[in-house]
Amino acid sequence: MSINQPSAPLVGAIEKSPKISLIGTLAMLVEAPGDFDLVQQGRIWALADAVSSWPNVQEAVIGVTNVMLVFDQPPADIDMLGASVVELWHRVPGRKADGKIIEIPVVYGGELGFDLPAVAQHTGLPAREIIRIHSEGDYTVCAVASSPGFGYLHGLDPRIHMPRKSVPSINMRAGSVTIGGMQTGVAALTSPNGWNAIGWASVAMFDPKREQPSLMLPGDRVKFRIDRIEL
Repeated sequence: MSINQPSAPLVGAIEKSPKISLIGTLAMLVEAPGDFDLVQQGRIWALADAVSSWPNVQEAVIGVTNVMLVFDQPPADIDMLGASVVELWHRVPGRKADGKIIEIPVVYGGELGFDLPAVAQHTGLPAREIIRIHSEGDYTVCAVASSPGFGYLHGLDPRIHMPRKSVPSINMRAGSVTIGGMQTGVAALTSPNGWNAIGWASVAMFDPKREQPSLMLPGDRVKFRIDRIEL
């Protein structure tokens, strides 16, 4: 359910407030207004950083254009809490993509890049041109979600946008470098997957034995490098 939000005192008339919805009694979803861009995503990161230290907030789970607040106990005054979140949204400066740079070598095409021909057919571009465009991109990790270690990457060139499959691949291998709509990513687990595999990377996206299990974190930058091309 959505909750009513009073107008924040610091808001300009043209700036919209985030949408706030309750998820049961122990969670609240805050969704950025307007179209997706890195400016709005930076405000989501900053909001998550700020509310993480609030009393009763167990965790702030970052998504693409949203953040979910998980509470230890049901909030005593949900309307006041929602108003505080809205006020903070309009006041907090956005965080820049100031994380680490991750370089990922990719074997493009071949047995594990089995959707590359379909992407070529959809875009009308030769496979080598798709590989060149993808590998020259500069990507930002918006959120780590869907599965442990899977980073949603912003920055895919519109020329190689590719809709997700209507019928998912049943057993896409971990490490598959994929395109789904306007985003790209690297599969963290071997599982069913509706994104389009154009290559494969041997770098583990998630390792519970590492001090930081997820290789990618929100705000990190990703560079794909051509390791080999198999056509």
